[in-house]
Amino acid sequence: MSDKPIRLLVADDHPVVRDGLSSLFAREAGFEVLGEAADGTEAVQLAECLRPDVVLMDLRMPGMDGVTAIRVLAERLNPARVLVLTTYDSDSHVLPAIEAGATGYLLKDAPRDELLRAVRAAARGEAVLAPSVAATLMGRVRAPAPGPLSERELEVLRLVAAGNTNREAAAGLFITEATVKSHLLNIYAKLGVNDRASAVAEAFHQGLLTKRP
Repeated sequence: MSDKPIRLLVADDHPVVRDGLSSLFAREAGFEVLGEAADGTEAVQLAECLRPDVVLMDLRMPGMDGVTAIRVLAERLNPARVLVLTTYDSDSHVLPAIEAGATGYLLKDAPRDELLRAVRAAARGEAVLAPSVAATLMGRVRAPAPGPLSERELEVLRLVAAGNTNREAAAGLFITEATVKSHLLNIYAKLGVNDRASAVAEAFHQGLLTKRP
């Protein structure tokens, strides 16, 4: 095993968090903190310049966020392993970070010893996941794939894409406004989106809707 210390870069927009993490690893044998970054842009710049072994990356930061920074480092073939350290463990945070190229994902309430082990594992290229994050990913894998949109859901979506309100769509289809809202919720779930505009955009992307000439 190499005697060289694990070289770290700490990226977090909160100075207190950066100071705390830097102090923690500075006190531990086998670690060297190379620098600190306050946002994603600075994290990418320092990672390119300092070439750390591991980047401790927060997700929500001003300017370039953590997920974008992870993706940029991966695109640039930067060898640093990225270990996400955040307070968020929902699907909408975990999946984009892992897909962008993060080696691991921990929460900020992780015990000190767990954090030290995670950084050592990440430096070796091993995947590290907080228990709640692992459960989130397992639940996503086990969840049945959403089915295709029904013909009625497509009719609703076409009217929405044409600029109709829920009330206008309901009148056009001779159904209640509540039924239109119910169809929209099903559409959002099947397309993996959260609002009307995103549903229309995703439907065009998937070829479910075609633009008129």
